[in-house]
Amino acid sequence: MQFYRDLRERSESIETPRVKREGFQSGDAHMIPNKLRGILLVFFAMVLSVASFGQFAVSVSFGPPALPVYEQPLCPGEGYFWTPGYWAYDADDYFWVPGTWVLPPEPGLLWTPGYWAWGGDGFTFYDGYWATGVGFYGGINYGYGYFGEGYQGGRWDHGRFFYNRAVNNVNVTNIHNVYNTTVINNTTTRVSYNGGNGGITARPRPDEERIAHERHIAPVAAQAEHLQAARSTPEQRASTNRGKPPVAATAKPGDLRGGARVPAKEAGAPYNPERNQRAAQPQQNTRPDNNSRPESRDSRNAIIHAGDIPRRDRPGAANSGDPKADRKYQQQQEKLQAKQEQEQQKLQRKQEQDHQKMAQRNADDARKQQTEQQHQRQTQQLQQRHEQQQQRLQQRMPAPPPQRNNRPNNPGEKH
Repeated sequence: MQFYRDLRERSESIETPRVKREGFQSGDAHMIPNKLRGILLVFFAMVLSVASFGQFAVSVSFGPPALPVYEQPLCPGEGYFWTPGYWAYDADDYFWVPGTWVLPPEPGLLWTPGYWAWGGDGFTFYDGYWATGVGFYGGINYGYGYFGEGYQGGRWDHGRFFYNRAVNNVNVTNIHNVYNTTVINNTTTRVSYNGGNGGITARPRPDEERIAHERHIAPVAAQAEHLQAARSTPEQRASTNRGKPPVAATAKPGDLRGGARVPAKEAGAPYNPERNQRAAQPQQNTRPDNNSRPESRDSRNAIIHAGDIPRRDRPGAANSGDPKADRKYQQQQEKLQAKQEQEQQKLQRKQEQDHQKMAQRNADDARKQQTEQQHQRQTQQLQQRHEQQQQRLQQRMPAPPPQRNNRPNNPGEKH
């Protein structure tokens, strides 16, 4: 307990001069008693946390991107607790808040991650919190101990936190309070929201319901500052990184520009806001699906990136009366569809790399516009080539058997 209090005090003492500069004039700090100064510091930290984490009031019409694939950075020291990354929302766009190691507000507390959930007319974000147990977080598989329910990344024992090396990146040379328990994670989905079409269908368990009604502590000031740092970094926005943030995790909160940051390996799934909006919202009508119709030139011109191309319906089976010919044609269709999907994904990855390079080089608007025009040409050429390939294959479709004329003979008709 004493070790943890000392560690916490050392961490908070780093932030004290910054708070004094923001809240007081340089010549007035000595006029405020230390005890009162501490109370004011706690108060401002609470205000900052509430203001920064007030996302529960946000309702978004389309779902967040999938969770990106990334490695957990090395734990910076004993006492730090892993908080997974998540998609937040601001200014008509989702942005990625990197996963990071945080000092809990007090010993014995565990972190329950926030999550997005469909509420009938939009997606609502439910903030994370500190408590003596882990509550419901939407069934989202955040990884590194958070596999949809509970937490398998560590446990408290007599005021010290013990890390499960099976799911955490811990240097045992510096941190000795570790154990190794294998965790079987059968969930591979990277869906980042609960409910709606395609969302996680999990519901709170009785123990999670109980924790929801127990004492909670809001995110600490370091977490609020971490959120603000992500919000103010344009490269973290989904419209720029297409679901693959350049900073997916950090060793400590707010360190988005430092060396101990980890980029995403890949996006959890192709990201397209318009497609997400259509997929996540329950259908409001029963009109026939028109996705199988050939796209008009105007609709092609509206598509800029390969990730925006609507997915084609699976080709229908041929029915020529010749099973061998029909089976061969079906195999050709499936082979062509797989080849076209690979080409689309390859172009999408290249365009995402172009976006990341522009973000790293702080490209001006003229350069961005030029790149987007190039992407649109690439995407249109890919669409045209795929349509031509599909048309050529359809011309080789086995012909259906001729229909027999079973009309009854007319006695007065000559044959």
